[in-house]
Amino acid sequence: MTSYAFRRKMNLSLLATFLILVGCAFVFTPSVYAAETVIADPSAGQYTTAWVCIAAAVAFGLGALGAGMAISKVGSAAMGAISERPEIASNALIFIALAEGLVVFGFITALMILAKV
Repeated sequence: MTSYAFRRKMNLSLLATFLILVGCAFVFTPSVYAAETVIADPSAGQYTTAWVCIAAAVAFGLGALGAGMAISKVGSAAMGAISERPEIASNALIFIALAEGLVVFGFITALMILAKV
C-alpha cells in the first residue's frame, strides 16, 4: 500500500468516525437537555447534567488520547530495545505500564466528575 492510499484511507476513516460522532450527538443530546430542569441562578453551584457528562467525556477522552500517544512512542522504543537486549524486557514493560496509567487517571477523574450528577 502506498503512502497516498494509506493517508486516503485514514482520512476517510477519521471522517466517518467524526460523522458518526456528530450523528450520535444530534440523536442523544436532546433527551439529556430535556431531562434537566432550568436553573434560575447559575452561580448556585449546581451543574446541568449535559455539562457534567461532557466534562467527564473530555477527561476520559484526553486521558485515553494521551496514553495512546505515549504508548505508541514508548512501546515501539521498548520493543526495539527488547529485540536487541532481551534481558531488559521487565524494565521496558514498566515504562509501558506508566504510560497506561494515564488512562486510569482519566477514568478516575471522569468518575469523580460523574459523582456530581
